[in-house]
Amino acid sequence: MNWSEQFSQELTPNGQDFSLAVGKARPLWEEFNNYLSQTYQVSPTFQYSGCSAQPGWNVKYKKKGKSLCTLYPETDAFIVLVVVGAKEEDAVGSLVAQGAFTPYVQNLFQAARPMAIGRWLMIEVHEIKVLEDIKTLIS
Repeated sequence: MNWSEQFSQELTPNGQDFSLAVGKARPLWEEFNNYLSQTYQVSPTFQYSGCSAQPGWNVKYKKKGKSLCTLYPETDAFIVLVVVGAKEEDAVGSLVAQGAFTPYVQNLFQAARPMAIGRWLMIEVHEIKVLEDIKTLIS
């Protein structure tokens, strides 16, 4: 049973439910959640989404009303949505051109369609190198 089927809109999961749902990626999930909480002094909020691309419960981190990222549990992994804002797009593009990110994240950035508000990157996390890329993108 996938994540979106485990908890209906009426049944809110807790932090432990999210952590268990990511299976083998649990150490990365916990490390990243701890990093966000400590580095940005923020607490997660759990929200339900009916979006067809990533339905179900997710974890959002915001600082002063601005989104840092959204986490979506997957089987033995998780996805982090990072929006590279229009103002940051050139700086991130320069880092991509310099090879500052893993090839996976570089390809995601280059393939993401530029929009007025920036680029939306749905980054699947299986390894620490990708998690470090995400930290750089958020910073």
